Amino acid sequence: LGRYGHRDDTLILVMFRHALRVAELVALRWEQVDLKQGLLHVLRIKNGLPSTHPLRAIELRALRQLKRDGSDSPYVFISERNAPLTPRTVHHIVARAGEEAEFEFTVHPHMLRHTTGFYLANRGEDTRAIQSYMGHANIKNTTMYTALSAQRFNKFWQD
Repeated sequence: LGRYGHRDDTLILVMFRHALRVAELVALRWEQVDLKQGLLHVLRIKNGLPSTHPLRAIELRALRQLKRDGSDSPYVFISERNAPLTPRTVHHIVARAGEEAEFEFTVHPHMLRHTTGFYLANRGEDTRAIQSYMGHANIKNTTMYTALSAQRFNKFWQD
């Protein structure tokens, strides 16, 4: 929506696909994005473990366009004044997307991170792999996603 629709769409996509916290997103710099090799170097906060994630085609196209349309700012997601977005602005962007999707509840950015964890767990991904992907230093923070997934039992019996 609006003048910054592509930026906002890309922001939500990247937050979800890489389980980013708001502080990690607003601090994201172009030097962390390798458009040639299709890699995102994720720096975590809260004593999280950094990791390198693959960027898929949809993300690469969106980020390349953002780079072309943007300025010389070192930050990926910027305001019209060429400054990094504030956490408050990100909260507003995500909440507005939830309203446009006609959710009956208020959507906040951290929901995207949790959604990533539940999505990966429901796909049957390994808990340790999810832990590493989300940057959890302690696996107890990851098990909340896998505890609710019936997928983890699918390979127990092969009849």
